[in-house]
Amino acid sequence: MTFDHNTFISPFTWRYGSEEMRQIWSEVRKRQLMRCVWVALATAQHEAGLVTADQLADLQAHQNDIDVPRALQIEQETRHDVMAEIRAFAEQCAIGGGIIHWGATSADITDNVDVLRLREAAVLLARRLAELLLALAQKIGETAVLPTMAHTHIQPAEPTTLGYRFAVYAQDLLLDGRDLQHLIATLRGKGLKGAVGTQASYQELLHGTGVSAQQLEEVTMRHLRLPYFLIATQTYTRQQDLRVQHVLAGIAASLHKFALDFRVLQSPPFGEWAEPFAKKQVGSSAMPFKRNPINTENICSLARYVAALPAVAWENASQAILERSLDDSANRRIFQAEAFLAVDEMLLRALRVVREMSIDEGAIRRNMATYGPFAATERVLMALVGAGGSRQEGHEWIRHASLQAWEALRQGQANPLAELLCADERITRFVPPEQVRLLLDASEHTGTAVARARAFAQQVTEEVTQWSVAISD
Repeated sequence: MTFDHNTFISPFTWRYGSEEMRQIWSEVRKRQLMRCVWVALATAQHEAGLVTADQLADLQAHQNDIDVPRALQIEQETRHDVMAEIRAFAEQCAIGGGIIHWGATSADITDNVDVLRLREAAVLLARRLAELLLALAQKIGETAVLPTMAHTHIQPAEPTTLGYRFAVYAQDLLLDGRDLQHLIATLRGKGLKGAVGTQASYQELLHGTGVSAQQLEEVTMRHLRLPYFLIATQTYTRQQDLRVQHVLAGIAASLHKFALDFRVLQSPPFGEWAEPFAKKQVGSSAMPFKRNPINTENICSLARYVAALPAVAWENASQAILERSLDDSANRRIFQAEAFLAVDEMLLRALRVVREMSIDEGAIRRNMATYGPFAATERVLMALVGAGGSRQEGHEWIRHASLQAWEALRQGQANPLAELLCADERITRFVPPEQVRLLLDASEHTGTAVARARAFAQQVTEEVTQWSVAISD
């Protein structure tokens, strides 16, 4: 079989995801890991006195001689992918080929291979996420004191700081990172349980050796460095696949939130942020002036896809009839790889955006000057009450002036709120005009945002550093 651009190939084959992640989910890698399991099983059987040293050495010598075309050729005859790989491996091993897969059922191999790949892919994502979090921590530190308008209901609200906004995204992703670390630590293989989970075939195989089926399983899985479930049927519980997809969907949700906010803030009415834009990059085939936020749009698009995948995993987990059915097999070949490739692509794009984004401080100041005074009227009201005025009356006076100012803005005029309040003698009787103008400077109305953003950036840096050590181990 040949695959090129003359036939359908998945966008994940060449467009989305990294080569590292594609390698993990490649046919070659799958078959390498299948042979790792067979060799680990043969090693345990050798220790139990069932397999000779020469047979084991033969398997080890040919462990990496993957021949996908030959295996696929055999599969055309057998209609069974695991048997095809067994025979392709056995053809290479004149001495040890006859003992490959002794006592095992297909899922003893494939389910453990799946978890080995899930773990490799999750570790790669953890590294990507760590890089992104450190980049966000740096951005938090650089912008912790920069005031910017916050928005609720997509309407101007009160000021925050840019660093605090970045901390919001970082906090979500830090929680996702903790979930990912927990997932990596708790992933479990099937172990060696046989056709329905009872280990009957292994018990029969080991009769008279003095080695139990549990001991054979423990030795095999120790060679694979893979923890395993105590209880399994023909497969490991498909609840584990569902947990994996939920963790990936959580990362996707956090990245979607960041990317959607970015797209809003890049739009001209805001104009505060911009994606990196290459010198020869084209924004639109029809409109030469366009600078579309293609990276964050891509993140949102892939995130929607990842968000849909837990539903498939849920169906598999909830409809695993009795000890197993095969109706999960085809979809698992697709969604497990594609979910990781999609999140991999999203994290890589998000990292580039965070590192290379443009921040237009002029636009931030302009929006603060336009909308900040409305938020700062709360300060005027508190000063008015503090000077002996009525809160209820003062609220009404300020509300009336604010509505006039909003109408002026709607008509394209400069914000007249300061002039309106300073001209109202009911207000200036308690708060002098010069004090009103000072109070309407909303840049100082950011509460504890600066201190908490900085503290969180430090927390992110420390925690992610610990992750990196754990991943390396």
